[in-house]
Amino acid sequence: MQQNSDEKQKWNKYCKSEIAGVLPMLKNLGFSVDENQIHIGGERYLMSGEKLVLIGRRLSDNRKVVIKVSSKKSGIKEIKEEHKRREVLNNLNFSYHTFFLPEEILFKKIKGYFISINLYIEEEVSFLSLSLKDQFFASLRSFKIQEGVHATTYSHTKFIKKKFGVAGDNYYIEEFLRFSETCKNYYPENKNLIKIFKRAEKFLVSNKETMNRYSGFLTHTDFVPHNFRVVKEDIYLLDFASLFFGNKYESWARFLNYMIIYNKELEQYFVKYIQENRDKEEYLSLRLMRVFKIGFLLEFYVKSLQKTSGDLKILSERRIDFWSAVLESILNNELISEKLVLEYKKSRDSLRSDVEKNRQKELRQL
Repeated sequence: MQQNSDEKQKWNKYCKSEIAGVLPMLKNLGFSVDENQIHIGGERYLMSGEKLVLIGRRLSDNRKVVIKVSSKKSGIKEIKEEHKRREVLNNLNFSYHTFFLPEEILFKKIKGYFISINLYIEEEVSFLSLSLKDQFFASLRSFKIQEGVHATTYSHTKFIKKKFGVAGDNYYIEEFLRFSETCKNYYPENKNLIKIFKRAEKFLVSNKETMNRYSGFLTHTDFVPHNFRVVKEDIYLLDFASLFFGNKYESWARFLNYMIIYNKELEQYFVKYIQENRDKEEYLSLRLMRVFKIGFLLEFYVKSLQKTSGDLKILSERRIDFWSAVLESILNNELISEKLVLEYKKSRDSLRSDVEKNRQKELRQL
């Protein structure tokens, strides 16, 4: 079944126009763009906004680079924000650990385009191909690096609020209520989803003090393997737009929710680690953030129903059912059924387009 939609056609038109406009400028700056672009194909149109992420080469030495470009207001804002946050990270005077960031080799405005170019960080082995032990310790190191950046004084908080923004309990509850309202308005026929959201709202509100107690930490709101690189003992953080000061378990939550699908054994390793090595309230904070991040995902997939057709629309519905079940299991503090995960993955793979499957292979997620 074809997956045509007005949104996808608009995205393809935008990509074609934006690339045609920026190519001559990149060539004059000494860069080329690869023919195959994994970050703009497949399902990427559902999440990309008005910014392109392109893979290219520096002509002088053929080094692989990541090119972020936009001529649109929202995309320009995001590129500028990433650049600013990158500079701040390099100069934090209350960070207890070292961050590794890809080298930025160009940041420039040309004829209405904002262009940011970083050297591509090569991995000898993808994260998901590492041993379970190596995956655990590599990701744990990164979590500890993030936890080492904690705003403990008024001056710290004032500084990061201006540069990054700071989230506490009110932010998380208000955002989750917004997720819930969106899902109710866009998908009113899904009574089970609305019921689970109501239960989740009560869980968050009744534990708002715990959410606030572990806030003020640097966190990466989209901490998944394609947004970081492991090179020997070093962790390189990517996607600086996702860096944020909030509950320290938000990045853990995103990572563990992701691993339910990609490495359930690793997810359970981390659950056990928190339960055995940290206070009970910290484990509760992790559960609260996992609920919050699933609410974010569910809102995204519910809104996707309006932008999709054919198999991709069916897949969005399956994703909503799956993540609703995961949300319920976390609220119950129970393991998600392995059978349910396997059934979902089988259904997902059968409904994905060939273009999306190739994109997932390039991201090393298949």
